[in-house]
Amino acid sequence: MTDVLPAPPPTAEERRPASKRAPRPGNAWWLRRGTATTITAIAAVYTLLPLVWLLFGVTKTLPELYGSNGFAPSAGFHVLDNVRDLFAQDGGLFGRWMLNTALYALGGAAVATLLSVAAGYAFDKFDFRWREKWYALVIGGVLIPHTAIIVPLYLMMAEIRMTDTVWSVLLPVMVNPFGVYLARAYSSGAIPDELLEAARLDGAGELRTFFSVGLRLMAPGALTIFLFQTIAIWNNFFLPMVMITDNDLFTIGQGLFTWNSAVGQNPDYTRMVVVGSAVATIPLILLFIPLQRRWRAGLAEGGVR
Repeated sequence: MTDVLPAPPPTAEERRPASKRAPRPGNAWWLRRGTATTITAIAAVYTLLPLVWLLFGVTKTLPELYGSNGFAPSAGFHVLDNVRDLFAQDGGLFGRWMLNTALYALGGAAVATLLSVAAGYAFDKFDFRWREKWYALVIGGVLIPHTAIIVPLYLMMAEIRMTDTVWSVLLPVMVNPFGVYLARAYSSGAIPDELLEAARLDGAGELRTFFSVGLRLMAPGALTIFLFQTIAIWNNFFLPMVMITDNDLFTIGQGLFTWNSAVGQNPDYTRMVVVGSAVATIPLILLFIPLQRRWRAGLAEGGVR
């Protein structure tokens, strides 16, 4: 009788499953990726080229601005001289325009943020009659272009004799329907209802509950609204142009436009417009860089919720 020997155990190499090779991407995948990369590169170049030209322009004198390649550096470095001349031009008007713009942007954005957060919190946490209809009416304001309401706003301001004042610019920018939308979306996930009930059981009123609990938990979302509104007001051109005619109340954009329109009388205004455009971007950069991490976190959390 023949004994049947057991088969030897498989070796480690035999036990290892055959590796599956990842399929190579096809031509369609490469085409989609190449198209997306090309579009992104074109958008980046379109955005960055004017900034590069502006950076080179700040270093140049007036003859170099007209007579040299726009993307070539200056033979000398005239940045400090140009900035000094900018703030000395017309009795230091540019510095006043910067202060005006900062007042409109920071003051208007602060009030708009508080109102948006309060409204978003109320739409999310309170149940009142026709709540969704009122909310739809507010969100409908997002669909209305700002240019469509400038003339009615001007007529209203003229009726109460507030044109050519700081308030003619500040009051309209304190209302932000898109901020209300963001605030409600953020409030729905950031503030547990149980926490609000606990605060009420401890004797806190609705205002105290909002400021002590709701506003603190909504801080990242509020920061997002504040940055959006600050940038929008800082770059706003049409509203101040319609409301204000006093040079001392101009914004930066309005003032630079006025200088650019007067180049025929004073060619050196060209240099002032170039340098002023570059200087006008610095405050936004200084504001955005230290807050970008919290802003991105707030935007991402609001989007998920």
